[in-house]
Amino acid sequence: MKAMGNVFKYADNVDTDVIIPARYLNSFDAKELASHAMVDIDPEFAEKVRPGDMIVAGKNFGCGSSREHAPLCLKEAGVSCIIAKTFARIFYRNAINIGLPIIECEEASDKIEAGDKVEVDFDKGLIYNKSKDETYKGQPFPPFMQELIKAGGLVNYTKAKAE
Repeated sequence: MKAMGNVFKYADNVDTDVIIPARYLNSFDAKELASHAMVDIDPEFAEKVRPGDMIVAGKNFGCGSSREHAPLCLKEAGVSCIIAKTFARIFYRNAINIGLPIIECEEASDKIEAGDKVEVDFDKGLIYNKSKDETYKGQPFPPFMQELIKAGGLVNYTKAKAE
């Protein structure tokens, strides 16, 4: 499984209240939520992001509350992958549960810049920075997690298994 896109870059400790501010949580419509993604730290994110684009961040991405809305709004906005030094554990689990690929890689987080074109091979855990002709080694997903993501998340995976 692979993803490729242009990068939006953020610092450490991007919390779920910044990913999708609480004032927008009165909607359960994923498209509506996506239209407000990252608005408090990057007001033009929702207008600029294109399907396949990626987020690269520092440490502790997705800290804060445990809302599933945070990874959901990013996925719905078109984000194909998030690369960070580390993720808050609940965000990590929520992302996998909704089928949003994420990968931890300190070197990629340090060296990739906003606007770089990046490709990720999730099976191998390799991150290719096409803009700089560099390769970084992240942690590949275990096969079970790859199946969850390919299915589009835990609910779709469970439905497929039940059929």
